[in-house]
Amino acid sequence: MTTRRAVTYGGLFCLLAAWLASAASTTLQNQNPPEEISTPAPSTDALVTDVQAQAARLRQRLASAPAPQAPRRNPFLFDARAEPAPRQIVRRLEPAPALPPLPPPPPPEPALVLAGVAEDQGPKGPVRTAILADDTEAVFIVTVGQTVLGRYRVEAIGADAVELKDVSTGAIRRLGLR
Repeated sequence: MTTRRAVTYGGLFCLLAAWLASAASTTLQNQNPPEEISTPAPSTDALVTDVQAQAARLRQRLASAPAPQAPRRNPFLFDARAEPAPRQIVRRLEPAPALPPLPPPPPPEPALVLAGVAEDQGPKGPVRTAILADDTEAVFIVTVGQTVLGRYRVEAIGADAVELKDVSTGAIRRLGLR
């Protein structure tokens, strides 16, 4: 629908609504106006005395009216609480517990390198021998179960790796061929 058509429909709707509103508000009037009935106007003195009597009665009723009471609750306050006394914070300084001395750090691991693996045929199958070297250019030729440098025991020898177990800590160290 185009804008022009929408404006046209809106205007026509407003005209129709105005016509219906005007038709509903008109009433039929008699062509002959009713005859006016003349009543004598009350005198002003009578009106003044009547108003004064009404005012006197109103004053009497207001004098005996109950006084408004103070509100019993505040709708904006849920619960009235006494303000607690502020706490005094007492900090006790206790000496820090003495820590047990730390165990000495383990000695540094020696720089061991797997230089090679040899394999011989034995009566129960192949027997492997590992060739290890350290940073002092010492060479160790070991089999499973032997110790190296008094610290490691040879646990397993594979085709390209050796597992050494630290005797003091139980940690496993794995050396591989480069």
